Amino acid sequence: MAILGIDLGTTNCACGIWTDEGLKLIKNRLGDVLTPSVIGIDDKGNVTVGRIAKERLITHSDKTVAVFKRLMGTEHKIKIGKKDYTATELSSIILKSLKEDAENVLGESIDEAVISVPAYFNDNQRHATKLAGELAGFKVDRLINEPTAAAMAYGLHDKDEGVFLILDMGGGTFDVSILEFFEGVMEVHATSGDNFLGGEDFVEAMVNDMLGELGVEKESVNSKQLQTIYMQMETAKRKIGGKDAIEQTIQIHKKEFQWVSTKEWFDRITLPLMIRVKRPIERAIKDADLTPDEIDNIVLVGGATRMGVFRATIGKLFGRLPLCHLDPDTVVAMGASIQAGLKDKNAALNDIVLTDVCPYTLGTEVNNPSGGNEGGHYYPIIERNTTVPTSIVKTVQTSFNNQTELDVKIYQGENRLVKKNVFLGEMTVKVPKGPEGKEKIDIRYSYDMNGLLEVDVTVLSNGKSFNKLIEQTPGALTDKEKQASLDKLSKIKFHPRETEENRAIIAKGERLYESSLSEQREYIANILSKFETILERQNQQEIKKAQEQLTKILNDLDKEEWF
Repeated sequence: MAILGIDLGTTNCACGIWTDEGLKLIKNRLGDVLTPSVIGIDDKGNVTVGRIAKERLITHSDKTVAVFKRLMGTEHKIKIGKKDYTATELSSIILKSLKEDAENVLGESIDEAVISVPAYFNDNQRHATKLAGELAGFKVDRLINEPTAAAMAYGLHDKDEGVFLILDMGGGTFDVSILEFFEGVMEVHATSGDNFLGGEDFVEAMVNDMLGELGVEKESVNSKQLQTIYMQMETAKRKIGGKDAIEQTIQIHKKEFQWVSTKEWFDRITLPLMIRVKRPIERAIKDADLTPDEIDNIVLVGGATRMGVFRATIGKLFGRLPLCHLDPDTVVAMGASIQAGLKDKNAALNDIVLTDVCPYTLGTEVNNPSGGNEGGHYYPIIERNTTVPTSIVKTVQTSFNNQTELDVKIYQGENRLVKKNVFLGEMTVKVPKGPEGKEKIDIRYSYDMNGLLEVDVTVLSNGKSFNKLIEQTPGALTDKEKQASLDKLSKIKFHPRETEENRAIIAKGERLYESSLSEQREYIANILSKFETILERQNQQEIKKAQEQLTKILNDLDKEEWF
């Protein structure tokens, strides 16, 4: 039974398997390798996933949701129609759709998956991703960092050895990893990144600046018009590197504005974002104890790295062009599939060894090292970019007389004050009474390849041990909550597979209708009406021909070429 490799992306998802013949990316029910990370509810109450839902973002914005990956590991609820979902539950719906697609293509049940996560995802977010996989019906023993997956795809594809700098920017996150590939070993030296920097932020900057120059308050624009504006700016972002200017008609309220996006304007308003891009790159190189000249290959991953301003900035930083001959939208899925093959002990991959690192420092709370019992100071136990799996022990002691308990609070982060780091959990440990400093405990942190943390505490005077696996983090579920979530998800009715192609075409037509005016709007309404009439006749040959014709017409009306 194959293990599925999955890239669970902010904007798009993809999956694949490793076979005896090599890598195979799985096409979804619409024949696409990429499945948009968008979920919606149709007019009959059925759930739609992927392309159909994406087309309905404008026309049914109250029943459609996207970019929820940024909320993984939080308790935030997202409303679709009349129901509330966590980002974990929404991700599980996407994963379930990918599972069904893979099983349909391969003709067999798939119960295990390797899922990619941003290298800079914290412990909470990793747990949420693993849970999403379990809710979708997968056994998830292995998570793989997205840049690591990309490096594996490049290293095995080109058989190159050397030091790779992986720059991975998708819709919502930016990851930086430095890896070395040599003699069948893929070793991660350092990771860094920004969990709130991606292509969506560049579009946000464009929309905000444009509305500001037009003198329009963003809050005054209704949701449908605003969604249309975002999609128009997304189109401009994609084209702006290859043209001097992009002219568009922007409709706000009942007025039309002629807006011109120029390369100079785009470079100016996104300069603060490009400064944020540079910081994690510099930090990763410093953590790896390297210089820019010691980087052999620079690899771009994720659709947002196609932006001209991004590539120009990286070219100036390193004085050379990066590698980008593998599709940046699917390279992570390729690497995750390779890792799935490794886990499945595929004979063609037996000689590949993968190491990884802990992306954040993990530690506990102690009293002020300079004296006093006010607590609140951070005591690192596992330093960031330590090779994993790892297990490190540190010793602490009681801080006042007759103390009978020690609160071991577990944090993740880089600040000297715990209040500025991420709280992961805590343990209360009983110790014998005694004078200040007499009783000591060993705190052992064990961190595995999935980025999951186990804490063991031993009281040295009596040998008593305590253990905690960090599971109950924000956004995590108790067993009872998990079962309730499974019950809720099991009641979801998915849109029938056999009609999805037709629904996707109609949804695209409706989206283009709403964003068009006058004669073009009338033309789109006419061709959609004819298509629906053909569907009612249920002649499959006639429907197939009409699908092809209408798809070509709509694609010509909706050209969004990459620069």
